[in-house]
Amino acid sequence: MSQSIIILSAVALLGIVGKNSSVAAAAGVLLVFRLFVGERSVPFLEEYTLKAGITIITLAVLVPFATGEVDLNSLFNSFKSYPGFVSILVGIIIAYLGGKGVTFLTDQPQVLVGLLIGTIIGVAFFKGVPVGPLIGAGIVALILSKIS
Repeated sequence: MSQSIIILSAVALLGIVGKNSSVAAAAGVLLVFRLFVGERSVPFLEEYTLKAGITIITLAVLVPFATGEVDLNSLFNSFKSYPGFVSILVGIIIAYLGGKGVTFLTDQPQVLVGLLIGTIIGVAFFKGVPVGPLIGAGIVALILSKIS
């Protein structure tokens, strides 16, 4: 049995134990691809899944605009209030960190293992919510750039 199958199985199991269905499902899908399609599927997945995932997340974020839950009035009011202004600022920061995270994970994919382990521990034992490896990698990149 190859190391990739063992690792993916362990990550899927940790996702199940840690009640992180996204991690469990992702590891499970990759495990199925690895077992039944083989290694040749990995470059295809590597090239397209990150962009597809970002598109799906963006779609989910834009749903309140499509449903009418957020209208022009509330959009403009977000610039006028302190919580709205802070939210805009934080949105800018996390988008920046996510961008840094994409680059960092591309350059140093081994960091993803630590991020996944930390996410699973955070969800399982600290009632956390998995916010995604891109922002986490961006934070890691920012911290490492300041201490290196």
